[in-house]
Amino acid sequence: MIALQELPLASSPPKANPLDELQKTVSASRLNCWLSCRLKFRFRYLQQISKPPTAALYVGTVVHAVLKAWNKARWRKEPFQTEVFKKLFDTEWQESQKNTTVKWDGEESSEKTQAWSLLETYFLETPIKANERPEAVEVPVEADLSSHGLPRLIGIIDLVRAGGRIVDFKTAAQTPQPEKTLHQNEVQLSGYATLYREATGRKESGMELHHLVKLKTPKIVVTQTGPMTDQQRTRLFKLMDSYLSGLQRQDFVPSPGLHCFGCEFFNECRKWC
Repeated sequence: MIALQELPLASSPPKANPLDELQKTVSASRLNCWLSCRLKFRFRYLQQISKPPTAALYVGTVVHAVLKAWNKARWRKEPFQTEVFKKLFDTEWQESQKNTTVKWDGEESSEKTQAWSLLETYFLETPIKANERPEAVEVPVEADLSSHGLPRLIGIIDLVRAGGRIVDFKTAAQTPQPEKTLHQNEVQLSGYATLYREATGRKESGMELHHLVKLKTPKIVVTQTGPMTDQQRTRLFKLMDSYLSGLQRQDFVPSPGLHCFGCEFFNECRKWC
């Protein structure tokens, strides 16, 4: 008989080091966070500090879920029925809150009304024709960039329209200005273009940002641009190289500015030294 103290202890597999994993892959959202504030990146991705979503973030999540279903329905050539998507919206609104606490500040009802109003407006004013079948909807894609000495690029493209036109959906509180919004979203759009080319072997025909703007009277703003240029590709790769070298140095310093006052890690940042 084997004595209890002689029984080998069950060992759990060692946990992956987040820092190692972050050096192997990068997404547009991670890269944008890194460029915004490296200390915020550390709190979110390295220390993995969880924060409840804001009302704006939650609205964006539900709106994206409904638009995803709308695009998949068009891919399946299903007829559009407003009541079907309204039911889906109501279900998503409730289901997505089961495992989280949203900071509504007493405004959940008005936020929900406005969110559905955004979707109604988009369905009425979308530049995408009802009979246009998508090329792809919410497809996870990755690009092996090891030949450039870079991490693997990963991402999920919201929509690829017929003919290879990449679309990204966004909710916004203010009307976007074309030049500024293209500059602010260059990393994401260039990342999507790189992923598309890797997955298909073709160049995208162009890219679009579809903003659902949360005004008293909601409106849709579509910002178009051409395919990614060689200069934009170089800029993306340089930014990824900076990201990788910064991680290797563990260069997690804050970037103080006006954006700090809306940051979910403001209190943690104040205690940093």
